[in-house]
Amino acid sequence: MGLTSNKVLVLAVMLAVLLFVGTVWHWPRLARRTWRAVGGRVGLLFATQLAVFASIGLATNQAFGFYASWADLFGQESTQGVVVNHGTGGSSGGPLQVVGTRQVNVQDGAQPQIGGQIQKVDIAGPTTRVASPAYVYLPPEYFQPQYRTRRFPAAVVLTGYPGTAEALIKGLHYPQTAHRLAKNGTMQPMILVMLRPTVAPPRDTECVDIPGGPQTETFFAKDLPEAVGAHYRVGRGPGSWGVIGDSTGGYCALKLAMHHPEVYAAGVGLSPYYKAPIDPTTGDLFHGDKNLRNRADLWWCLKHLPAPDTSLLVSSSRQGEGNYRSTLKFIQQVQARKPTRISSIILDSGGHNFNTWRREIPAALQWISGRLTDR
Repeated sequence: MGLTSNKVLVLAVMLAVLLFVGTVWHWPRLARRTWRAVGGRVGLLFATQLAVFASIGLATNQAFGFYASWADLFGQESTQGVVVNHGTGGSSGGPLQVVGTRQVNVQDGAQPQIGGQIQKVDIAGPTTRVASPAYVYLPPEYFQPQYRTRRFPAAVVLTGYPGTAEALIKGLHYPQTAHRLAKNGTMQPMILVMLRPTVAPPRDTECVDIPGGPQTETFFAKDLPEAVGAHYRVGRGPGSWGVIGDSTGGYCALKLAMHHPEVYAAGVGLSPYYKAPIDPTTGDLFHGDKNLRNRADLWWCLKHLPAPDTSLLVSSSRQGEGNYRSTLKFIQQVQARKPTRISSIILDSGGHNFNTWRREIPAALQWISGRLTDR
């Protein structure tokens, strides 16, 4: 049973309840001052608290999507993110392979022409030799006969770190929200490519092309759009792609739009930061390359690089977010850098969590939809 399995969570909760009941039931028998009685009390209390904490941890992980599996939790996925691609994608003849489908959690979602469809895919980058799983949301119009020749705009949707792509569906409800907004006519039908920026787990690569390591930025700027465009009916013009993310994914989204405006016409950072950190999860990202370090600093980019022709959206809250002041500063600096365009979502209060991002995602999807074309 996997880490995110409901059975594991139910078993953990049942164990915690049984241990609690057992502690209450056996406590009178363990009230003596003998070493066995004391040891029994300590053992029961320890086991009960451990089961309670495990239940809380499992529930929290399911809600926020921090880790996808036991191997991910214990840092045993270090060799699974970067692969050598010996061809162009195996039996499918391309770098993207569909490995499964699932329905969207909406009314009549079992019918793709009504609810759309979520496809689980494996993407192998021929340029970077980076491989990553992803989920692709296809809107209902993609399956309707009258739109069989139509191309659709697409948006890459990124989690934070460590995050899981599954959380974008179950926790942040991107497909359901996109379906509802398009049905209401407040955004155009779009393809969503949902994945995490961690292409070499458990390492946090911060969407950087690491010398001698994963070429994450190139994967997102070149391999991913080309693989998706070769498999799905995505617009081929320079204004067909956008990118959106939260936290680490938000930083990556802004950086990709600023560095590659010829690919991403719009970038959305929900609760982003503006400079790649260096910590135990990232390791040495730059290997002494000053230019690479500068490019990963959006403040430096605003000051020293030509202003990109792209649209940016950032979000924060006056209470609860640590990036509020830096976000206001970022907005001010971008405003002075034409032709870059800047918009914002500023809440009165909201922490760095899923609930806050769910409040921002509908407006963010409408905003990015209005800046993309299907050509």
